[in-house]
Parts: sequence; structure tokens; C-alpha cells
Amino acid sequence: MARPLWFVHILKKLFPNIKIIAKLTRIPILNKIFDILLFKEDDIIYLPLDRVVEVDKNIEGPESYVLPSEILEYFIKKANYHWIMNFCICRKSMNCQNYPINLGCLFLGEGVLDINPQLGKLVTKEEALDHIKKCREVGLVHMIGRNLLDKQWLGVKDGQKLLSICNCCECCCLWRITPILNKKIGSKIKKMPGVQVEVNNEKCINCGQCLDNICFVDAIKEENEKITISEECRGCGRCVDLCPVNAIELHITDKSYISKSIAKLDRLIDVV
Repeated sequence: MARPLWFVHILKKLFPNIKIIAKLTRIPILNKIFDILLFKEDDIIYLPLDRVVEVDKNIEGPESYVLPSEILEYFIKKANYHWIMNFCICRKSMNCQNYPINLGCLFLGEGVLDINPQLGKLVTKEEALDHIKKCREVGLVHMIGRNLLDKQWLGVKDGQKLLSICNCCECCCLWRITPILNKKIGSKIKKMPGVQVEVNNEKCINCGQCLDNICFVDAIKEENEKITISEECRGCGRCVDLCPVNAIELHITDKSYISKSIAKLDRLIDVV
């Protein structure tokens, strides 16, 4: 059953307190309840910004190289149903001042037919492709996968027929709660296979820009006057894009990273 507008209005009011709610997932017993109701079988991949991906020397030449956005294009072209939300619930709830609020999530699959028509609209494949292009152009980072939260708040009956493509900002994104969540739940938000982000300390000038609320999982730290990136990194590439001296580098160490990501998502969600 499609969620009524009053339900969505309540969610917007609750959203600014999401970090408090996330802390509850660390409490024994409660964490299992939250997992079953909101995160069960979730598998979400962050896609690096196209412009920050470099070809690793161990990979065959650029002629065989494709960018992370190819994953989105694959599923958009494959899907029979495409739905664009009228707004991003994260940015709308937080009254975002840095990115367009109207660039909402893109949902694919038959499940979109359950969404309240007042929240968005069905679009063509061409319109869906244009939408994600606009999101990239303003600096939003894509995440794609199976997301039980979306099924629940949108009132979709079958989560296996709903593929979520979110367009995230560093300031308002729901998944800034990842470091606060129960570790098992937080681990369902993943980086792409073969993505590696490193700091070149010979280039780094310790300007501190990458430490200023850029990393949504708090993976960037300063230790002994050196910038380090922990294993918590999800490879979104925001810090790479931001660094004024190109001291943070993102490499792809697996040439089949696109095909592996597509195959994994194909098993999770039926968009046809």
C-alpha cells in the first residue's frame, strides 16, 4: 500500500534526529529488531565519482576501461519501470543549502508501481539517464543496491523488485549514520570491488580540507601529522575530488570491478 503524505511528513520531522535513533542499533536485542525491520538483506554499493577514478598500472590499457556510472546505465537500460522522486528526503529534511533538493532518488523495477504518485513520477529510460547525469554534474555521489528502508517508507510490497539509486551529498545523506550503527548493519554499506583509496604523503600539505566533514564514514584521520584513510572507507571519492594537491588517489585494482558489481546486483534485484 502506497504511503500517505502524512506518513512522509512525519519521517521528514524525525530525520534530523536520525543519529540518536542509529545509536539504538548498538543495544543488544534492539539491534536484531532494527536489522529485521529496516536492514535485512540490504546490500548497497557506493560508486566512486567518474572523474576521480584512475586506471591502475596493473590493469589492461584505458581502451578496456569503463567508469562506475556504467553500472547505473546498465540497470536503467535493462529496467522496465523507472521512477524519479520529486525530492531527496535527506536534503529536504535537513533543508540542504549545498545541493539541489529536487534531485531525488531514482528507483527501478516493478516495485515502483506501489509508490504514492504524489511523491514522484514514472519516466522513460532517457529521462532516467538524464537525471543521473544531472546529479553527477552537481557533485552528488551515487549509491545503488537493495535497501529495505526504501521498501518500508515507500510502501513497496516486494523489495526484490525495487532497485534503489540514491544521489548523496556529504552534508545530509542518511548514511552519515554508518559509523554510529551497529557494525553488522553498517557493513551492509560497501565500497565497490577493487576500489582502493590512498594518501600520498609526499604530496600532502596537511591543509585539513579532507578532515572537514567530507567523509561520511569518518575514515579520514590525522595521526602523527599524517593523513590516513582506514578500512572503513567506502570509496566514494569525495576526498579525492576535494584535495587541492591531488594527494589522495583512488585506484581500481580489479579490472572486472564493473562486471562483478553488476552480477551481484542482478542476483539481488529483478528490475525487469
